[in-house]
Parts: sequence; structure tokens; C-alpha cells
Amino acid sequence: MTYTIPRYPVHLIDVVQVADGSRVTIRPSLPQDVELQRAFFRTLSAESRYCRFMTQLNELPEALVERFACIDYRSHLALLAEVFEDGCETMIGEARYVVDERDSAICEFAITVADDWQTCGIARALLDRLERQAAATGIRRMVADTLLGNGAMIGLAARAGYAVRASREDAALARLEKSLTPSAAPLSVRQLAA
Repeated sequence: MTYTIPRYPVHLIDVVQVADGSRVTIRPSLPQDVELQRAFFRTLSAESRYCRFMTQLNELPEALVERFACIDYRSHLALLAEVFEDGCETMIGEARYVVDERDSAICEFAITVADDWQTCGIARALLDRLERQAAATGIRRMVADTLLGNGAMIGLAARAGYAVRASREDAALARLEKSLTPSAAPLSVRQLAA
């Protein structure tokens, strides 16, 4: 399989220190991260997989793997969080948005963090970067559907200023929605160095 990589948004590469003191690299995903994505998926508990995909999955379907790899960094942005231990790269979180095909001012987002790394602030760091980049590219509203029982996602969204409402289409889901301010800008190299 051959991929064409549009201009890679290096300004989104960052290293953050999370609550337990660990250093986590956040960077835009690349098409060649497919095996890293598969390994990450396999480490998730059944509950975490269900919360992310809202269905039981034991393995990532090939069609989904291909969709995850086809990123243009404008209408589809994926960020991953990773740590390096003993010379090995381990993915511990992922966040992405996809612009609505009917309205380019709206995007739908999703976030997943490895079970052992939840409550360290990784999801908030990923969401913050998604929001900044979305606003900088002209997106004005971010939305997501999540299970009503996904307290971690609902709590994260509420703390980040999202309206949380019952879904009109599915009684088992909550709709998360936030308007973005046009003045929000992507992280710059100077901000990363500060």
C-alpha cells in the first residue's frame, strides 16, 4: 500500500509531563503508524474498546485500519500520545477529528487512552490540541456521541466546556457539543519552546 502524506503539521509535536511525572510525546499520526495503532487497540480492555467504538471488537477491522491511516491533517486529523521505554515506542492514547462532509464548519471527534494511563491528563491534553487545530483550520463546532455510561468521557467533555445532552437518535447515547472560538490558534514552535 502506498500513501501520499500531505504537509505534516510539525507544530503539533509536543512533549508533556503528565500527573504522575511521566513525559509523553504527542504528535500527529502517520500512515505508517498502523501497527502501532493495532498494538494500542490490543492493550485496551474490552470496556475501553466498547466505549470508543460502541460495539464489541476483538480486533480492528481492516477497513477501519485503512480509514485510520488515511489522514490529510485538515479534514481528518489524528494525534497520538506515546511513551518511549527501554528503546520501545508505546502508544498510550489517540484522538482524532473528522470534518462533517455536509458542513465543513463541524467536526466529530473521538479520544481513547490506555487503561493504565487514564486519569493522568492525557485525554485533556489531546482534546486541547484537537480543539486548537480545528479552530485554526476554520472548524467552528466539535461534536461527539458517547455512551451514557461513559462517565470519563462525559466528565472530560463537561470540564472542557462541552454541552452534554441526551442524543435525539439513540437513547443510550449522550451528545457532546462545543462551539470553538475563531481566535484559537494552533500551537506554535515558540509556545512549545516556552
